[in-house]
Amino acid sequence: MFHRTSRNQPTDGSDALCLVEVSKTYGTTGNTVTALDKVTLNLSAGSFTAIMGPSGSGKSTLLQCAAGLDRPDSGLVMVDGEEMTGRSETQLTKFRRRRIGFIFQQYNLLPTLTVAQNTTLPLKLAGRSIDQARTLEILTEVGLGDRLGHRPDELSGGQRQRVAIARALLTEPSVVFADEPTGALDTRSARKILRLLQQTVRVHGRTVVMVTHDPLAASYADTVRFLADGRLAGQLAQPTVDGVAERLAHLGDNIDDVDDVPVGV
Repeated sequence: MFHRTSRNQPTDGSDALCLVEVSKTYGTTGNTVTALDKVTLNLSAGSFTAIMGPSGSGKSTLLQCAAGLDRPDSGLVMVDGEEMTGRSETQLTKFRRRRIGFIFQQYNLLPTLTVAQNTTLPLKLAGRSIDQARTLEILTEVGLGDRLGHRPDELSGGQRQRVAIARALLTEPSVVFADEPTGALDTRSARKILRLLQQTVRVHGRTVVMVTHDPLAASYADTVRFLADGRLAGQLAQPTVDGVAERLAHLGDNIDDVDDVPVGV
């Protein structure tokens, strides 16, 4: 079980992630696509939020702009009260390495490195010292304490994703972004990964933002925020699989009128 709390988590209930009127377009003049249209979003520290919407709704762009992987055309992105927008590429890279963790659908592990080496790679790239005892502790927590010397091709999909979670946690980030983290997994492995993400929030105190198309995955979050046509289109607290699926099926309706109503009420 996880047992260490975050040293970076804000303790005053402040927002861990804040977007203010963030917009992003792609294409050339006369042939542009608006991926995000003045999106404003505040997520409190220690929360687990799922971002959902139909294909082309802007959810992947939202994650990329919020995580500093892409630059919005306008608007403000802040993590722990510090602005990311406006920084140089070098400054942005250093900021991400200190404050942000990433979990991707395809794991993004280097095939020639061991489990332990993949886990500590972000620390090495950032020039930070590597605490071998802490590395073992984190990998044991995600069930890989006996796999330190294995390489990715010797692991199952679920085990590879657990390496990605350990890698994200080891740097002690404020916010962890997960992009379809269960998309390549079977249902049993997916449930294990989702429970680990819940523990990341409840025990480690991280803020997790997960983009997903799967109502089952979204049901593990505290809140689901819906996107449609690059705009926020409502939210659902205390999500269930059926409740999320119903909302997705009716995104064209006036979903804003029923924000924050728990399923069944």
